[in-house]
Amino acid sequence: MQTNKLHFHILLFLVFVGQIGLAQEDQIVPLPIKRLKDTINAPLPPPTIVSDSIAVDSIAADSAATKKKLLLGKINYKAKDYVKLSQKDQKIYLYNEAEIYYQDTELKAGIIVMDYVKNEVYAGRIKDSTGTYTQLPYFKQGDQIVIPDSIRFNFDTQKALIWNSRTEQNAGAGALGSDAMKVLAQVTKKENDSVYFLKDGKITTSKDTLDPDYYIRVRKAKFVPGKKIIAGFSNIYLVDVPTPIALPFAYFPLTTGRTAGLIFPTFTQDPRRGFAIQNGGYYLPINDYVDFSLMGDFFTNGSYGFRTQSIYSKRYRFRGNINFRFENQIFSQKGFDDFSRTTTYNIQISHSQDAKANPNSRFSASVNLGSSEFFTNSFNQVNVQNTQNNNLSSSITYSKTFPEYPSVNINLTASHNQNTSLNRDPDVDNISLTLPTLQASMERIFPFAKRDGIKKGLIKNINFQYQMRAENRLTTNDEDFLTGRMFDNARVGARHTLPFNTNFKVAKYFSISVGGNYEDVWTLETFERGLDPEDPESNREVVLDTISGFDRYNRYGLNASIGTTLYGTVTFGEDKKIQAIRHVMRPQIGWSYTPSFEQFYDTYLDNDGEEVLYSRFEGTLNGAPSLNQANAISFSIQNTIEAKVRDRDSTATEPKKIPILSNFNISTSYNFEADSLKLAPISFNGGTQLLDNKMTINFTGSLDPYTINNNGQRINTFNIANGGSLLRLTRASLNLRYSLNNETFKKTGATKDESKEASDQYRAASGGRDDDLFGFGFDNRTQYNERNDEDIENPVYGTKIPWDLNMQFALGYQNSNRQNEINNASLMFSGNVKLSPRWDVRVSSGYDFVQKGFAQTQLGFNRNLKSFDLRFNWVPFGRNERWDFFIGISSSILSDLKWEQRSQANIRPR
Repeated sequence: MQTNKLHFHILLFLVFVGQIGLAQEDQIVPLPIKRLKDTINAPLPPPTIVSDSIAVDSIAADSAATKKKLLLGKINYKAKDYVKLSQKDQKIYLYNEAEIYYQDTELKAGIIVMDYVKNEVYAGRIKDSTGTYTQLPYFKQGDQIVIPDSIRFNFDTQKALIWNSRTEQNAGAGALGSDAMKVLAQVTKKENDSVYFLKDGKITTSKDTLDPDYYIRVRKAKFVPGKKIIAGFSNIYLVDVPTPIALPFAYFPLTTGRTAGLIFPTFTQDPRRGFAIQNGGYYLPINDYVDFSLMGDFFTNGSYGFRTQSIYSKRYRFRGNINFRFENQIFSQKGFDDFSRTTTYNIQISHSQDAKANPNSRFSASVNLGSSEFFTNSFNQVNVQNTQNNNLSSSITYSKTFPEYPSVNINLTASHNQNTSLNRDPDVDNISLTLPTLQASMERIFPFAKRDGIKKGLIKNINFQYQMRAENRLTTNDEDFLTGRMFDNARVGARHTLPFNTNFKVAKYFSISVGGNYEDVWTLETFERGLDPEDPESNREVVLDTISGFDRYNRYGLNASIGTTLYGTVTFGEDKKIQAIRHVMRPQIGWSYTPSFEQFYDTYLDNDGEEVLYSRFEGTLNGAPSLNQANAISFSIQNTIEAKVRDRDSTATEPKKIPILSNFNISTSYNFEADSLKLAPISFNGGTQLLDNKMTINFTGSLDPYTINNNGQRINTFNIANGGSLLRLTRASLNLRYSLNNETFKKTGATKDESKEASDQYRAASGGRDDDLFGFGFDNRTQYNERNDEDIENPVYGTKIPWDLNMQFALGYQNSNRQNEINNASLMFSGNVKLSPRWDVRVSSGYDFVQKGFAQTQLGFNRNLKSFDLRFNWVPFGRNERWDFFIGISSSILSDLKWEQRSQANIRPR
């Protein structure tokens, strides 16, 4: 009977309010927080609410029926334990996992009390069986989320009072983000949808919202979600300790996306330039696709520099950036002997087009040009990593494809290459440009076979392809670069190439290829040579006369080759550790013929009256055709050797293949038409990988069968006939690269659980601080971003810590002129050690055993202090000797809260 009365009263309330709909299901996102004392001020349900019966009062129903309805939508609610309507209190009580939905408002809590007379709702936490408060209120209105201890909300006025609220801005999708601004306040008054007033608030980016390692305390503030926080007196607290860093008022922008604003500078000091303000400037988003930033440096001795950057992007179309850097460097002071002034600049442009934008037309750019001394002499720390770069290169390319058969592809390219190390010699041209290069190619055509048919046999495999390359090449130096003088040495030319080829098999195992090549070379100027007729001296000089105008020559040749593949296997048995060794050899014999193009050569008489042969095409872009006829046979052998071994993993069903020699190639040639030195030097190269592919070995060399005279020139005498060996090693190089880490020497047979158990035997509690200031333990199989909060709060230190080491050794040998010397021997290495999940140490250096000096050596230390980053980088010696120290907030929102101290490189302009 009591249950029926309860149902009757609920039905009466539905008719009375007329606005209540069905309950909706939703999922509460749990928030890991600490339990605090309950601060809810809402009325609690009477202890006898479940057992009390509720009488029906017709007068109350009549008076309530005349009440004006202010609710604009349905209220949907539910609870896990009970939903109780109290006609006497005119309230609805929802207990345990209670939820209410009204328009765009969502409220979840342990207990919710709804006053349907005042149209107000009260929400708070409840105690579990252990006496701990659980199920904090979760209040969401629109995109704004607040997680307080308790809340009072009025549906009519949309106003609310919130106790111990926690919310965040710029997190995206309402989830707690690692780079979001967290706003906490003891008391919050919601005035309307866009304005909140805070009392005793905290602003932080720390992940731990209840016990942050730092926060900015505000006494009173106006909070506009998604836009700004305007606060009165504010100061920074570190681990709940107040600091003297304070402001009488503060403004915190919270707008999402890109916004214009100042870029906070760094304050430094240089002993030769004075105090400095560096990397300060302004950022301006021009529109949704383009932004612009300007940063500058200023020193008290007058040195200055500025940098501009513009980044642009349009989805599915293109993206890129444009950077310009300029520095006016002043050393010492005017009037001193060491005073100097230099100006340097650098331009960087990058542009890439989305492949889907236009599959038949594409434009790309990668530009890096400027003063050769910019990076080596730059006083800005952001350029340290480029000090070892001796080459600047650029390329701007537009390509167009005409897909109709036969398809044609056209490329137009402007390129630039600058050797910065050659800038020390003003007489050497260190900059090479092509403005532009035009290339065109047509797809390969098989005239005797159907386009989509099978191409098999001598006739059907006959094919040809047309290619063209036209170029305007310039060479200049830094002084003449970007002036009219850089065009003085311009060379213009074009090549039209028509290769033709066919291939077929003979006796099933031999592959034969026959072909040829025709090339037509064009130029717009040639050079005639002769003795100066106006020189009365008997020893007259040879003068060069430039003849402007179109000229051309052609050259052609024939070639053929035959090759096969040989396999050799030695089997030892499946029960052996090494089961088999396999050798794959690919020998090839080739033939080539090129006639002499003496028709393109002329003569002049020297001072002795003898004829000197020359070509007017010497010195042009593509050079002169060969005067020597060539009829040569080439020999080459490619070798691969690998072993099949039993896998250590007992669960493996197949043996493991290990390369002994990944490749070993030998080649030489013999020219029948040569008057002497018919046999070319024997070249060899090879490589392999050892130690589970952790070590890579590559080598090259050359062996010469001929000897040399006292002037170092090759002569037509075999080295063995001159008392030497059969072959003379003229050059060789060896390159070894080895990478290893903490997992390199781990037992491969141990399972993951066994490895962890073995590591745990050596683990011990650090006994240090819980803020990890002096480091904490780390399991070498777990990365920092995979560890949970429990791992961080309970640090342990393992003896096996993550580390990696990369080493590269290069060795060069030269003996072309019997010098028998090691011309290169250097060892480069770099390594990283992760002392703990938040401690990183890195080092890179090298040593040149020939020059007997160290390469640039760098040491770096990184420390993650939860919400802070600490970094120290040091170049202890050398031309770029310097150091820098940084500590600042990790979050990009408050990244300007930092402290930096750095030295300046002890460099002088070259």
